[in-house]
Amino acid sequence: MRKDWEAPLERWTSAGLIDQATAGRIRELEEARTPAQGLRWPVLVALGFGTVLLAAGILLFVSAHWDQLSPTERMTVVVLMIAVFHAGGAFAADRFEGLSISLHAIGTIALGAGIALAGQIYHLSEHWPSAILLWAVGAAIAWALLRQWPQAALTALLAPCWVASEWWPSAYKLRERQVPIEVGLCLLAFTYLTARQSRQDSPARRALGWLGGIALIPTVAATAIPFHWTSNFDWSSVFLPMLIAIAVPLTLAFVLRGQAALWNAGTTVWVVLLAVLSVAKFNLGIYLWCFVGSVGLAYWGIREQRAERVNLAFLGFAVTVLVFYFSDVMAKLDRALSLILLGVLFLGGGWLLERTRRKIIAQMRTESA
Repeated sequence: MRKDWEAPLERWTSAGLIDQATAGRIRELEEARTPAQGLRWPVLVALGFGTVLLAAGILLFVSAHWDQLSPTERMTVVVLMIAVFHAGGAFAADRFEGLSISLHAIGTIALGAGIALAGQIYHLSEHWPSAILLWAVGAAIAWALLRQWPQAALTALLAPCWVASEWWPSAYKLRERQVPIEVGLCLLAFTYLTARQSRQDSPARRALGWLGGIALIPTVAATAIPFHWTSNFDWSSVFLPMLIAIAVPLTLAFVLRGQAALWNAGTTVWVVLLAVLSVAKFNLGIYLWCFVGSVGLAYWGIREQRAERVNLAFLGFAVTVLVFYFSDVMAKLDRALSLILLGVLFLGGGWLLERTRRKIIAQMRTESA
């Protein structure tokens, strides 16, 4: 159950009355005074599976009887589906916080399904990104009212999806306009990843860290892949979208990290130069720049004592080596020799990377102890 001191503490921290370090010390003091009854992993697994199964079962039931319902009945089902879950979450708030969070999360997810179904009922499907915008606004309102991490995570996912979907029709017609989407999403992944600062981070910051960690490698790969660019790329046509794609993640980084976001400014330079190399189809430069980025991310993680950044840096380094081998080396060798070298690369390179990673993580833990 949520402690009565957590809400004012988060409010004071958001208002800037106390900093993160002070908030962390207050949280440690209160938790030591009143030990929290944490959920054991079977309960967490049960809540996760129960949430997924309940949502899936209701959606299957509605879809099975959808054709038999009139438009009025369909709209009633949609509204009730959202209201019942949120009402259940409110009812369970003081009894079982985990269940309350799960029900509110299903209700917020059901809002997206409700918006899509309402558009289908009334044939409002001409501009589908508007549905994503409405869903994002609903998730943001739910987060403002509930202050729970699922709504924060949904807002963080849906807002960039809406912007990308609004810009995509133009990018689909003129391919160079895909660059701002790729750069913006890549920078946003870095911003989300670096939202984590300490062990006392709020659940919302932890959720952002997970989102950033999951999205980082795919967004970097999307920015780096050069195959779809033409020789007559016109940077002036994407100047304003690129400016927005850079400014929004950087502004969010300053909101989340304060002065520490100066490191995110360095990340911005790296991502933009990666996009330039991709447009120029300078393959060797792309690989070298990705190596530089991996080293920089590892150093950043060591400096701020964040093990997940070190792990992602080593993963990025390994992926870069494998892509370089498959695309630029393997085809130039005999088949048997290429397989032998690939085996040596996996065994020897994997062992060396893992040994180095473990050594760095152990040193970080020693320094933080």
